[in-house]
Amino acid sequence: MNHGGNIYRFAEHVGCLPEQVLDFSANINPEQAVDLRCLQHVQLGSYADPDYKVLKQAIRRRYPVPDNADIEVFNGASAAIFALLRSLQPQDLVLYTPLYGEYAHIGEQLGCQLHNIGRFERLMATVPQRSTVIFVNPSTPDGQLYDLQALLAAWQAADCTIIIDESFLDFCLADSVASHLTSYDKLYIIKSLSKFYGCAGIRIGFIMAAASAITALKRYEPAWKLSSLDMSYMQQALANTAFIEHTRQQTAHLRAILQSALQASGLFERIYPGQANFLLAKLADNGDGHHLQSLLASSHILIRVCDNFEGLDKRHVRFAVKNAQAISRLADALKALTLKTELRDKVGKHHRETETQSS
Repeated sequence: MNHGGNIYRFAEHVGCLPEQVLDFSANINPEQAVDLRCLQHVQLGSYADPDYKVLKQAIRRRYPVPDNADIEVFNGASAAIFALLRSLQPQDLVLYTPLYGEYAHIGEQLGCQLHNIGRFERLMATVPQRSTVIFVNPSTPDGQLYDLQALLAAWQAADCTIIIDESFLDFCLADSVASHLTSYDKLYIIKSLSKFYGCAGIRIGFIMAAASAITALKRYEPAWKLSSLDMSYMQQALANTAFIEHTRQQTAHLRAILQSALQASGLFERIYPGQANFLLAKLADNGDGHHLQSLLASSHILIRVCDNFEGLDKRHVRFAVKNAQAISRLADALKALTLKTELRDKVGKHHRETETQSS
């Protein structure tokens, strides 16, 4: 599967109900900030506020916006990405890879000249003057958290338009680059709210940028992009401030358990150190992630193969951080695969030795 989270197609393929799938492919918080019953009294008989005033106030309380900056909300981070690039119409688009395939796909649709820079080997490579650069921090699919100060200085020196995707930053105890908006008006910050708040079905993301840049961006936007239900849910989720620290601590704890489970399986030659709510792992001995995905399917476990990320191949697989029970089931399934592999190797070795002796 090219994108994580399609539990419906997976459930149909393996012959189970969608709710029976253990979805390690989608990096969504397994906990939610508020109960869905909070939506029972939402009024649906009239149009929602087309200016999203109450929602924007809730976002501003959660994410401080510099005085010279503003925000615009979208029907998810993917919609925000498309709207921003459509508005900017960049000629040269610099992508720090690996990262979401959506960025390259949209760039190609808009006729951009794409320049890929591999983060692992060429982080400080020179970028074209006045290009548009895109950097995801923490990164995906490996979850590395970067100190961007040197890169920001280099991009500004090259007069670049800068897009920083901070969709996973809430899982880390780290600062946003939003403070740089006061000194650089060609900086855009993209945030997804569904991942941290555990509500992939609630499609809300936003862009923070200089007020003049947001005004220009809004010219292309339709009214009523968001439903009353989406906005009401997210307003209440953002108000649950205790959820923030709880999620960070819980994610760090469960990520450590997940890492131990992956290491104990013996199937991986490398598990990348990540600070977000997922881990990237590389299979040992030229392993095939698609084969592993098919083997885990019998346990109703769905994982993400990362061969469609620039710079990665079919040996790379990503596991989202889930609750302890789900991780335990994954650990058991991986252990069973390991034992089966060991048994197969022993049988093969015995067979080869027997053939040698008989000859």
